[in-house]
Amino acid sequence: MPSQRRAAANTLGAEAAADSAAAGPLRTLKKYPNRRLYDTRLSTYITLADVKQMVLGGEDFEVRDAKTGEDLTRSILLQIILEEESGGVPMFSTQTLSQIIRFYGHAMQGVMGTMLEKNMAAFAELQSQFLNQSKGLYDPKHLSPEVWTQFLSGQPAVLQNLMGSYLEQSRSMFEQMQQAGSLFPGLAGFPAVKK
Repeated sequence: MPSQRRAAANTLGAEAAADSAAAGPLRTLKKYPNRRLYDTRLSTYITLADVKQMVLGGEDFEVRDAKTGEDLTRSILLQIILEEESGGVPMFSTQTLSQIIRFYGHAMQGVMGTMLEKNMAAFAELQSQFLNQSKGLYDPKHLSPEVWTQFLSGQPAVLQNLMGSYLEQSRSMFEQMQQAGSLFPGLAGFPAVKK
């Protein structure tokens, strides 16, 4: 039964992505008090798995509370992340999650968010370049996190070249954050840069 649900979700996600390309405007999902999500474009109820497929398909959407109109998009995306982290292979270690939590309420919270966003964009660009350079070497339908890990662990020279610019960008952003300490002396967690 779960495989049938996944197949239906994949089909719905593919259909939705095709509909989105044709329709254009932002897709709106409504969340009802019974925790169900309603797709206003398809006029049907959908699941978190369907929303995940929309994300994977690069579709822009928003989730609104059916009664108040409040934007719940971030909440739904966080639910998807929680489900992904709870099952399979988690992306974040306990240490990483703890470090992220420590930035909430910190004076540098906004800077941390911006840095993570820029790092994610840089990493996505790196992944895109890697996929373009390695076209024809593999069947993308059969790639899983485990296969990627095995493949990348056997390619140190290739990885060094591909990751060089990404790591340089990360280092540069970190240095900029450290320099913020010299702009705001006494800011907890960011000692002033010695000259």
